[in-house]
Amino acid sequence: MIKFMGNTMSISPEFVNNKILVGLAGQQNAGKSTTFNMLTGAGQHIANYPGVTVDKKTGFYRYKDVKVETVDLPGTYSLTSFSLEERVARDFLITEKPDVVVNVVDASSLKRSLYFSFQVLEMGFPVVIALNMMDVAARNGTEINFEALRKNLKVPVIPTVGRKSIGKKELRDAILEVFNGKNHGKIQSPLQINYDALEKPIEDLRQDLAQTTLESRYPCRWLAVKLVEGDSEAVRLVTQALGASCNELQTARRIKDVFEAQNDLDVADYMMGCRDKLATKVIKESVTEKKDGRDRVTEMIDSVVLNRFAAPFFLVLTVFMIYQLSIVKGYELTRYWWPVLAKFRAIVAGFLPDAGMLQDPYVRSMGLWMVDSANALLNYIPIFLILFALIAILEDSGYMARIAFILDRLFNLFGLHGQSTLPFILGGVFAGGCAVPGVMATKGIPDERSRMATILTVPYMNCLAKVPFYTLLINVFFAPYKSWAMLFLSTFTIFVALLVARFLTATLLSSMETAPFVMELPKYHPPTFFGVGQRAVERTWQYIKKVGSIVVAVSVCVFTMLQFPGLGHEKATQFQNEMDQAVTIFHEKSASSSYAHQFKDKAALISLVNVYTDYKTAKLTVKTAEGSRALDAKFQSRYPDLFKFLKPKGDKAAKKINKSLRKLVSKRKGLRRQIKEEQIETSFLGMVGRSLEPLTQWAGFDWKVNVAILSSFAARESSVATIGVLYQQGADENKSLEDRMAAETGGDNFTPLHALAIMVFFAMYPPCLATTIMIKVQTASYKWMVFSMVFPTILGFVVASGIFTGGRLMGLSGIQMMGVFYGLTVLLTIATGLFKHWGKKMTPVSGAPGASIQ
Repeated sequence: MIKFMGNTMSISPEFVNNKILVGLAGQQNAGKSTTFNMLTGAGQHIANYPGVTVDKKTGFYRYKDVKVETVDLPGTYSLTSFSLEERVARDFLITEKPDVVVNVVDASSLKRSLYFSFQVLEMGFPVVIALNMMDVAARNGTEINFEALRKNLKVPVIPTVGRKSIGKKELRDAILEVFNGKNHGKIQSPLQINYDALEKPIEDLRQDLAQTTLESRYPCRWLAVKLVEGDSEAVRLVTQALGASCNELQTARRIKDVFEAQNDLDVADYMMGCRDKLATKVIKESVTEKKDGRDRVTEMIDSVVLNRFAAPFFLVLTVFMIYQLSIVKGYELTRYWWPVLAKFRAIVAGFLPDAGMLQDPYVRSMGLWMVDSANALLNYIPIFLILFALIAILEDSGYMARIAFILDRLFNLFGLHGQSTLPFILGGVFAGGCAVPGVMATKGIPDERSRMATILTVPYMNCLAKVPFYTLLINVFFAPYKSWAMLFLSTFTIFVALLVARFLTATLLSSMETAPFVMELPKYHPPTFFGVGQRAVERTWQYIKKVGSIVVAVSVCVFTMLQFPGLGHEKATQFQNEMDQAVTIFHEKSASSSYAHQFKDKAALISLVNVYTDYKTAKLTVKTAEGSRALDAKFQSRYPDLFKFLKPKGDKAAKKINKSLRKLVSKRKGLRRQIKEEQIETSFLGMVGRSLEPLTQWAGFDWKVNVAILSSFAARESSVATIGVLYQQGADENKSLEDRMAAETGGDNFTPLHALAIMVFFAMYPPCLATTIMIKVQTASYKWMVFSMVFPTILGFVVASGIFTGGRLMGLSGIQMMGVFYGLTVLLTIATGLFKHWGKKMTPVSGAPGASIQ
């Protein structure tokens, strides 16, 4: 049991306010998220900080009649201005001025954590130190004298184990005590680092700043330290307030220049040495090591998983397990989830106008189209829940940092970052991901240039929605080479992504800000069920909200472009005459039935046709005799007067109606299919598809392929659905789409070379609209959103044209051209990676085991 050592706390009942703002700050992997969860429980809200893509997690709790708003700041190693997370954390502290700052510190790596603590304390905020991971420190033989640590840091120090909720009450009490002391002027004087030779110049500069308008906005001591240190963000703040030529900036530059000239030492390095000196003193007086202070469990695991020979094996095994559990097993769960979505569709359909004989009311058609579009994405919820849970386990356990460490050297050759691994995994490194969560996951990449390169290359991964299209074309055109074709599609996109990333970071992104790459290898920790489950639900809900809000608008646009301008009067009349003739035949065939008079009315006949169609559709999903009986009972109960025509038993008159009805429904189904095909061909999208043929013929695309590709921009799943509408020959005989497409694309009109060019273009095609919107959200730029559509289109078309036209000129078959193209892509990737690299090599950080910096 963790207890305080000589640090009793009393809470005054007098509070100036009944609501306080708490900022939760700390380094990455210090257990900040578990501390946040411990304090706030389920009362959390996730958004973004205004104007940036960094997560803003806010939680609320009530304690001793005080409502506490807690903001979980981005995990950073410092409060400088290198990375977006650092700037966001520092800007929040400066602008929001929280009542209390809780600094979460890793007790098992106390000295390393103190550097961040010093920066927070220098800002002059009321601070509480949450000394987290006390269980790990105890296991490593580390004993901490909390009273000595409190006296050195001059702030309350509370031992905690966030994942076990140990220290929760004490931490909440400390927050209230510090807040109470602040409001009554009882707060202790803040810790002040002595910068020795620079101390007097810094103090003089502080006094100068205190005489300006900055005094009421920023901590002047902190601002003076940062100006002398040469912090670019501090210079910007002063420049905005006082002008670029103000005396204070000139004084800071003079102090820096004089010191460096006299001592031949960088000011920032000297100030870091002063902080290190203080950290060493604090550790010496506060910490006792009974053992050697090492986590032997972590060392033992790392000796295996980071072994130069075993590391790739464990990495591939981990990725395989992620796909096996989330994509394979998760997809099996969709069999149970899809009926729920189907019931939802049926409920919506019940509120919409009834289907017509030939064409449905516009409201019904559009409403069901919108629901079907949403269901296509919502069907993946089980997959994402499992996927995000597994990612949370990797993050909490500490292995995700190891993955970044293993791959960073390779990715760095192409301008990417070790932390690009997670977005690529989510996007579908081999097959089965989704670019939306992949783009969302780029938030964690601290290097802006690498983050942008990752955002723009994640869509090249093979998302789950592309797989049906690949499967269709491979089964039709590459059936004897299925394994090779799937290997080709699963891997060549990785090489393309690396090549594109290298090109972008060397050209368009070359001027973007880069940050020193610091990568910490945290100690291994067992994940908590609550933490993993909570993050899985949070991330899935974000996906549902951000994708779901787009689907409605997109589906309406696509539906409209596929429906209008609609059938011409002559065609519409032709189809209607055929339908009227089929109805007449129905009446003639069923005239001898005693029930014939019931369906003289047009509305009654349409009702019978719709009920029969619904019944037959529902029958297709029933797999057991018991289920079939239940379905019969359901329809008999709902339609007692019509059920005998659906399943006549011994009633000859009903059988006659049933026989005529089946022919009528079959004719109606064929006519509706023809109408749909005609509408697509003459629709806006269809006309665009035909107008593009003179250009796309170089890549082997006809107008049907053009329409399928255009429609897939809204959602990749619609590509196969559109092809299913366009290739209808044999549908009445229940032929598969593969058989129908093969029947219509025989000969030289559509060869395996055509199919290869289409698949390659589809793999490099711009991201779907949901991903495009997510790119806009993550980059906060319409320019990059448009670029993410235009660049892949041009690149994909050039490559596809080279494959198709080049293959024809060389007389190569589809499978031969596939091998040639794959070989060229691999060789180009290797050559590009070996070419003179502009980045720096990765070297260990001195004094920080398990970390590296670039």
